[in-house]
Amino acid sequence: MYILICNAGSTSLKYKLFLMPGEQAVAEGKMDRVGSRNASIFSYKSTKTSFKREGVDIPSYREGIRLFLDVLTDAETGVIASVADVDAIGFKTVIGKGYTGVHDIDNACMQGLEDYMNVAPVHNSAYLEAIRAFKALLPDMPMVGVFEPFFHRTIPEEAYVYGIPYEWAQAHGIRRYGYHGAAHRYISETAKKYGNPRYVISCHLGGSGSICAIKDGVSQNNSFGFSLQSGVQHSTRTGDLDPFIPIYLLKSGLTLDEVWDGLVKRGGLLGIYGVSGDLRDIQEAANQGNKRAQLAIDVYCHGIRSYIGSYYAQLGGLDLLAFTGGIGENSAEVRRLVCKPLAHMGIKLDEAKNAACRGDEAVISAPDSRVTVVVIPANEELVLAREVFAHIAKKRGEQ
Repeated sequence: MYILICNAGSTSLKYKLFLMPGEQAVAEGKMDRVGSRNASIFSYKSTKTSFKREGVDIPSYREGIRLFLDVLTDAETGVIASVADVDAIGFKTVIGKGYTGVHDIDNACMQGLEDYMNVAPVHNSAYLEAIRAFKALLPDMPMVGVFEPFFHRTIPEEAYVYGIPYEWAQAHGIRRYGYHGAAHRYISETAKKYGNPRYVISCHLGGSGSICAIKDGVSQNNSFGFSLQSGVQHSTRTGDLDPFIPIYLLKSGLTLDEVWDGLVKRGGLLGIYGVSGDLRDIQEAANQGNKRAQLAIDVYCHGIRSYIGSYYAQLGGLDLLAFTGGIGENSAEVRRLVCKPLAHMGIKLDEAKNAACRGDEAVISAPDSRVTVVVIPANEELVLAREVFAHIAKKRGEQ
């Protein structure tokens, strides 16, 4: 069975075609700067060939999808004879009202995405556009959404209920949902090969980030809450915030649009540093003595440590600490700043291994560390392919 996974961003598209149940990735593609005239970048790799093209004309998702499908079925570059060989398309959907698991993407599901547009405005709008483009091109193709909270549906009630009027929660579906489900699920499964640890904390750190508490392979808590605005600092999003701050700013004369823009587009690491939200730029500036850049890093790492400590207390112990995501996999300095003050929890890095690790799976803890510290690049697409395959197989009566 061929399962095509699509990951849509605001100006990007990523694809991966899996042959299931063997979990073989036979082709993948990435498109950046979607929406640009003759300025997009298209990278493609398959079991037959690979290439990278710049200056490609991809004015919309629809053209980008058609281009990938053409390459996927081309006699020289493709790995399948026809799009009809694809059994289903899976999407890493974020959140829809009433939708947190694995669901067929029908009209009701798409309405759920629309209803929660204000909860995940950038993500939901991107996926709705991509899904509509696929449906226009392939109207009879089964399409499945693997919603990001799916791994966190095991979070206990006392951890997901907010202290708001209970009728608000009931009427509007307000609760801690948790996100980055595919990434944390992959960490929970991969962690088993490191002595089958019972207590795991997964740190998914990138442009957005979240910390997850895992016990016996099951999610117990996630630093994201109702929306993707909460939790640790993000590149441009504030993370956790006193709810009265935006109310105070509104009453002080700022408009709703100004507050929204500040919280979503000009907050987080960018808000503190003031120049860039990219940790690589911030680290370079900090190395040159920029105090606000260093402050941004210190606030970021303090927030991560705070969640690790909180989840250590909730779990009742810690066997394995995992770093993943663009920052988690590549920034030895962030890993060092997070771990060094946590020696009292039994966390001790091997400084040489940590410094040498960049993007590869590796143990970076010292031999005498009571907690195993690992870097694990998350394969979210594989997790999605497994879920979509199981969903389609069940519908067909194959399981």
